[in-house]
Amino acid sequence: MPNAGDPPLTGEVKKITAADIVYAVLPFLSLSLLVFLWMHVSGEYPDLFPSIGDTWRRFLLLFRRPIMRVSFPGHILVSLRRILIALLAAWTLGIAFGAALGWNRKLDAFFGSMFELIRPIPPLAWIPLITIWFGIGEFPKILIVFIGAVMPVVINTRAGMKRVEKQYLDVGIAFNAGKRQMLLEVAMPSAFPAIFAGVRTSTSVAWSVVLAAEMVGANAGIGFLVVRGMEGDDMPLVLVAMITIGVIGALLAVATAILERMLCPWQKRR
Repeated sequence: MPNAGDPPLTGEVKKITAADIVYAVLPFLSLSLLVFLWMHVSGEYPDLFPSIGDTWRRFLLLFRRPIMRVSFPGHILVSLRRILIALLAAWTLGIAFGAALGWNRKLDAFFGSMFELIRPIPPLAWIPLITIWFGIGEFPKILIVFIGAVMPVVINTRAGMKRVEKQYLDVGIAFNAGKRQMLLEVAMPSAFPAIFAGVRTSTSVAWSVVLAAEMVGANAGIGFLVVRGMEGDDMPLVLVAMITIGVIGALLAVATAILERMLCPWQKRR
C-alpha cells in the first residue's frame, strides 16, 4: 500500500503480451529471410548475382576509389540536393495551387480539367521533351523531379480543402472572420493532415524519379552509379547502389513520419 506522502500513481506499467513479442520479432525474421535468399541466389548463380562479401568489398572500395572524382557520400549528397530543391518548389507551389483549386470553385472549374489531363502523365514521360528543351544539365533533372513531386501535393491539398468540415467554417463565420482568415486560420489547418499526406507521398516519388533522371546523361548521383555498374558489368556496384537507394528511401519515410507527428500531434497512430 502506498504511504500518505507518496506521489499519486500516474499510470500503469504496460504488460508485454505474446502479440507484442511476435510483432517485434517479425521484422527481424523478414530481414533474415531476405539475407538467406541473397546467400542462396548468389551461391547458385555467382556470375549473375554478387555475394554479400563481394558487395561489401565493393562498398569499401568506393571510399578508396571515387567514381568520376566524386566520393560515395558525394554521390548521395548530389541526389539528395536535387530532390531537396525540387521538393521545396513542389511543396510551395503545390500547396498554393491545390489550396486555390480546393477553395475557389471558379478556379477549380477553369484549371481543374487542365490539371486532370496532365496529372496521369508519368514524370519520366517528360524526359524526352525536357531534354530537347533544356539539354542534360542540372536544371532538367530537378524539373523532372519537380513534376513528379508536385502532383501528389496538389491532389491531396485540393481534396483536403474540399473536405473542410462545415462546422469549422460556421465557427469562423460566427466570429466574423474575413476571407483571408477563413482560408489561412480555419480551412488550411483543417486540411493539414491531407496536405501532409501529399508531402509524404511526394518525398517517396521524388526519390524514385531523381534516380531515374540520373540514369539519363548524369555524371554523379546514385542513379548514375547504377548505370556505371551496368555498363562496366560491375554487379557488386549495382547492388551497392540499390541497397543505398532502399536505405535512404526508408530513412526519408521515417523522417517525414516524424515530421508529421511533430506538426500533426492530434493525428491518431496505430
